[in-house]
Amino acid sequence: MPLPLNDEHRDLAASVAAFARRTAPVEATRARFAEYAAGGRPDSWDAMLPLGLHCLHLPEEYGGGGAGLPELAVVAEQLGKALFPGPYLPTVLASAVVASARTDGEAGSGSLEPAGELLTAFSEGATGALVVGRGLSAARSRDGWTVSGTTGPVLGLPGAEIVIVRADVEDSPGESLWFRLAEGPSVAIGADDGTDLTRSVGRLELDAHRVDEERVLRGLVPARVDLTVNALLAAEASGITAWCLDTAVEHAKTRVQFGRPVGAFQAVQHKAAMMLVRSEITCAAAWDAARAADQPTLQQELAAAQAAITALPLAVDTALECVTVLGGIGFTWEHDAHLYWRRAISVASAAGAEERWATRLGEAALKGRRDFSFVGEDDLAELRIQVGNALDEVLALPEEEVTGSGWATSRGGARRARLADAGLVSPHYPPPYGLGAGPAEQAVIGGEFARRGLVQPTTVIGEWVLPTLLVHGTTAQQERFIGATLRGEIVWCQLFSEPGAGSDLAGLSTKARKVPGGWSLSGQKVWNSLAHEADWGVCLARTDSDVPKHQGLSYFLVDMRSAGVEVRPLRQATGLSEFNEVFLDDVFVPDECLVAEPGHGWRLAVTTLSNERLSMGSTKLHHGSADRIRRLLETGGHDAGRQETVRALGRGVAREIALSALNLRSVLARLSNLDVGAEISVLKVYNTLAQREGSRELLRLLGPLGCVVDPDADHVIDHIGLPAVLFGGGTIEIQLNVIAQRVLGLPR
Repeated sequence: MPLPLNDEHRDLAASVAAFARRTAPVEATRARFAEYAAGGRPDSWDAMLPLGLHCLHLPEEYGGGGAGLPELAVVAEQLGKALFPGPYLPTVLASAVVASARTDGEAGSGSLEPAGELLTAFSEGATGALVVGRGLSAARSRDGWTVSGTTGPVLGLPGAEIVIVRADVEDSPGESLWFRLAEGPSVAIGADDGTDLTRSVGRLELDAHRVDEERVLRGLVPARVDLTVNALLAAEASGITAWCLDTAVEHAKTRVQFGRPVGAFQAVQHKAAMMLVRSEITCAAAWDAARAADQPTLQQELAAAQAAITALPLAVDTALECVTVLGGIGFTWEHDAHLYWRRAISVASAAGAEERWATRLGEAALKGRRDFSFVGEDDLAELRIQVGNALDEVLALPEEEVTGSGWATSRGGARRARLADAGLVSPHYPPPYGLGAGPAEQAVIGGEFARRGLVQPTTVIGEWVLPTLLVHGTTAQQERFIGATLRGEIVWCQLFSEPGAGSDLAGLSTKARKVPGGWSLSGQKVWNSLAHEADWGVCLARTDSDVPKHQGLSYFLVDMRSAGVEVRPLRQATGLSEFNEVFLDDVFVPDECLVAEPGHGWRLAVTTLSNERLSMGSTKLHHGSADRIRRLLETGGHDAGRQETVRALGRGVAREIALSALNLRSVLARLSNLDVGAEISVLKVYNTLAQREGSRELLRLLGPLGCVVDPDADHVIDHIGLPAVLFGGGTIEIQLNVIAQRVLGLPR
């Protein structure tokens, strides 16, 4: 899914894509590499000016379009996908930073007229470059400044008409001087051989260069500058990953080897599916950075750093994977893949070292967390009052729930009953069981719980079972099970997996034989969470062996206290017993506990499993969370140094921000009636990968402390418990199969 989430942005993206295809085909760009390396403009530059794509983000009073960073990011993404050549991105980086001086400057900070003059020039079509790296030092003089030094490579510097420069102020750590560069003998701009062949790159050398006060730009906030730069670089990276994904998938569908399309081979399918995951995460990271433009400073710091850590490296990885899918074809000079790969490397490098951004994100994460709220404090006021009154009543009731062990939910109690009666246990369910709450209403309800220090209840396995009953169950089944589950009177388990049919549910062998008044179930189930505490289980069993395996399954509700049910806890590698194996020996299930018709079990199981994947993909990390690394920093329980641990925290927070951004985009897409497509599987895959990498990161930090099990911290056990996530809800490999075949349309 590209950056746009509303009709206006989608229309903008479509028009920009059409413009780029019409005016800047890649074959025309190839003919002018030398010209672009010297800073030349493409012929399409003059055609773009009447459309206002270069200035849509600038204030209207200076000739701009009055839009913001999110709109500019949409344009940057589409032009990145088209490999649009020349100075566009360097120019809007410079002009967007200058525009932020107007809005972010503090009263009394001095005249902002230089910024106004620059904005007018940019709106009229001047090209620009932004010098923000290290290497320049500014010293105060009697009536201005003197700047000396040499910068690193800067995108778009050769040929730029307006150059905006940042220099470190001597003897004032953290203070910067911003100014518009003037030509003169103290200025030297050298052109480099750029990695990206479609735009110029060079270095700025200043030798006691004088900067008069009228050229100084004031009111620039470092966090906003970083956000602007990284959001636009990430947006272009998102366009690059989209092109790479489309190109690889098209090749995999049409290239035939060994008599089959290469996309039919599982190794290629998994490559392509992971490219989609990377592309979606890159897009989410870029989008999250762009939306932070009007948020507080700390939010901008968090969003800018995560874009640098997440989006930019993933674009490089995706471009390389595109080449590997294409094979030798993609490794030739004539194919465009290497041009996108080069640009991905260039924009990632332009942002600065990834490890430096990881340190900055880690330090920022110690001060606060990224805000993913999307409902205003004054929105849905009546609902806030309704929910607040109910929760206040709950707080006045005694805490008398019976606490379950491990993952089990608490049972019963007056508080839980009141929450169920108010529709607040699962508020997204329709009345009378919930409030029919959509995403915005659920966000408000969650906020009211948090405001009172209350944890929203969960039915655990019931979160997957009850939606199936709501869709497919009879009225009697709904009345019997849903309310009681919401009140905490019923705990569920899921009896799907079998020793001989783990992820291949269609291959299960548990049989259901028709008997008078019901069915007799016999077989063995395994990896059943909560079965040792559950009152009821949902069981998939084979009722017809003479039809194709998907068609012969039925979906039963099994009383776990029935004769013939034996539950044996399984001790895991962690030493804990959170799973079970369940033996069914002629277990009688009455007809009223068959859901839907015989043979419809697979369709019902898909409903159950899709709810499982959505729940697991959108929740916080169970293993390897950034909070564990925060705890290490607080307690000193690590062998690594502080800086290394802070960097690890930054990487962990970046993963969690990207996951939350992807989840929020999915929510907002639903609100805009967009087809969310791959999000559920992508969330599941990325969530699992994030937990695996975060848990492994913890072990890297522990050193010798990983030789022992600490009952207070249990970081080692946290890692050993990873298989519960790697297997639950379908393995990564199963999810990649789903993405490849059902989303990307690769052949089976």
